[in-house]
Amino acid sequence: MAGKQKSPKLLTEEQFEKIESVFRTHFHLGIRTTDSEGNVIEELCSKDHLPGFCRLVRRSSTGDTRCIREHQRSLGVAVETGQVYITICHAGIVLVCAPIMDRDKALGGVFFGKCLWEPVTEVLTRDIQKRLKDIEVSEEELVLSLRELPFMQGREIHKAAEFLFDLLYEVGGYDSRVIRWRRERAEQQSQIGEFIQERKKLGTEWHYPLESERELMGKVKIGDRTGAKEILNSILGTILFKTIGDLGVLKARLLELLSILSRSAVEGGVDIDVMLEKNLGYVNKVMRINNQEDLCAWISKALNEFIELVYSSQDAKKVTQIRPAINYIDANYDKQVTLADIARVSYLSVSRVSHVFKEEMGITIVDYLTSVRIERAKQLLLATNQSCTEICFEVGYNNQSYFTRTFKGLVGMTPRKFRARNRRER
Repeated sequence: MAGKQKSPKLLTEEQFEKIESVFRTHFHLGIRTTDSEGNVIEELCSKDHLPGFCRLVRRSSTGDTRCIREHQRSLGVAVETGQVYITICHAGIVLVCAPIMDRDKALGGVFFGKCLWEPVTEVLTRDIQKRLKDIEVSEEELVLSLRELPFMQGREIHKAAEFLFDLLYEVGGYDSRVIRWRRERAEQQSQIGEFIQERKKLGTEWHYPLESERELMGKVKIGDRTGAKEILNSILGTILFKTIGDLGVLKARLLELLSILSRSAVEGGVDIDVMLEKNLGYVNKVMRINNQEDLCAWISKALNEFIELVYSSQDAKKVTQIRPAINYIDANYDKQVTLADIARVSYLSVSRVSHVFKEEMGITIVDYLTSVRIERAKQLLLATNQSCTEICFEVGYNNQSYFTRTFKGLVGMTPRKFRARNRRER
């Protein structure tokens, strides 16, 4: 496994020396390079890439085989997800792999770790002995080699992992477009998964999120990339909560979302002919993708492109003017918000910010503030056991009767009835 191999498509020795030097200066750890099959490239490894503990474990053919498989598995996960993979290896110590990819081609990986995430204790020692019970290792040698391993806290391990990833791609000069796509896809699936689990905990009945669609349209019109992505992922989570694994239904829903997003972009100032041409390409792309993860990631990419079109449209200046107002309301809805406050953060007069806001958003500032407060109230009604009175004050109202009337006016029922209808008994 550890034969000498050299690939010009991987790192040069000069590049490796630069990466190794900078990484060691910051984190005092050596690194190890393998090709795409997991074979070690000795000339692209630190001299101390195999500490005494690892050499001890690999004396045994069983231990050596497990180490090889652990590195291959870690590399496979890192390449598939497009991000650094952190794990505890079969022997109980930290192992980290940063994938080396150029566009969609996997070239290999750079490993570090071979360290402990906690100081050596009797509990840790017993755990590692249990992991190595079928490998002949003397207890004395094991303890001595463990105490020689460096110790690094979890937060520092994650910091080192991201540092190595960025350093690797900067010095190596690789095209990271595909790996960025994979990382974004993995992060998005994680967010969608968390949303689905939260829905399961709440036990709420399934309803298509029409209100979220309207919020998404508003975010696209003003070019709010972060807010739009959060809402999009919640919509995708709601769809998958009901129809997970059904690509036909997911594609149909995404085509509906494309229509909504394109309409929002046009309302945000994008030329309708440009949008129609773009939309045809988006529809064709959806029909060609045949797995759930790529469909979700691609609709997120399309959302970015819609927002970029809004940014570059003729009305981008107006959108920029009201974005501070949107951000201020979203951050301060639970306080007493005045038009004067909103005008001040927008560097506009009260009349001007009110006019531009209504023109771009299609609703008044007061109506937008109300919608934000009521949406938050709905979340609290379903996710907590707080009383309606407590929720009333938490979302920025100081009069429960007014809160109840406003809630009923927007939702069609009182807060108590909304909670009773949408929240199952646990």
